[in-house]
Amino acid sequence: MLSFNNLSLRRGSSLLFENVSFTVHKDNKVGLVGANGTGKTSLFKMIQGEFESDEGTFKYPPDLKIACLAQEVPGTDEQALPYVMGGDKKLMEIEKAILEAELNEDYGSLGELHAEFEDHDGFTAKSRAEKLLVGLGFSEEEFVKPLKDFSGGWRVRLNLARTLMQPADLLLLDEPTNHLDLDAIIWLGNWIKSFRGAMLLISHDREFLDECVGYVAHIHSGTIELYKGNYSQFEILKAAKLAELESNYSKQQRE
Repeated sequence: MLSFNNLSLRRGSSLLFENVSFTVHKDNKVGLVGANGTGKTSLFKMIQGEFESDEGTFKYPPDLKIACLAQEVPGTDEQALPYVMGGDKKLMEIEKAILEAELNEDYGSLGELHAEFEDHDGFTAKSRAEKLLVGLGFSEEEFVKPLKDFSGGWRVRLNLARTLMQPADLLLLDEPTNHLDLDAIIWLGNWIKSFRGAMLLISHDREFLDECVGYVAHIHSGTIELYKGNYSQFEILKAAKLAELESNYSKQQRE
């Protein structure tokens, strides 16, 4: 689904990685780990089309739906629940078209639009958004609270709910557990495990990675290595690989 072939990426004068090749399949959940500055967030931005790779190819289906966690929330008068529902942009477009057709008394289009609304699970959208908010720790009273009245940490939770509201084949989450309490972290882990698409997850929370991913992509020394397993299994495999390299080096030195 998401294919990298001999990919190289620079930011300014810094080479982040080169000749990287791996594939993320449609149901893979991948933890992206590495030291700060190695290119994790840059890889996300490249996937979203903010810039191109310097060499190699990066491919995904043209109809792939990507949802990415934004880092900022506008401090506006918009209420929390409509803001979260707005994450499903296609549904918002359908609702807008229905209103316009009703105003114009375009009854021919209304039938098609209502069918499209139903196909897009429009009748369950409100309840789905409410469940996301409750899962992330919001009270029902806060559903109608303006965005500007929430603190920075709670605005991050709103962005997370809005991201999860989006229909997606690929989910990009950058440190989603920041500002979450334990209950919300547990809820998010269960939500991710039930998510049927692919996911790339940047996180420093090892326990969360253990719960949520089946693969780990390790960015280091200008390359990306893909390991099968959760974070604990990755550490075991990485340690074994390092021990083998050190053993081979010692043998070469003795020869």
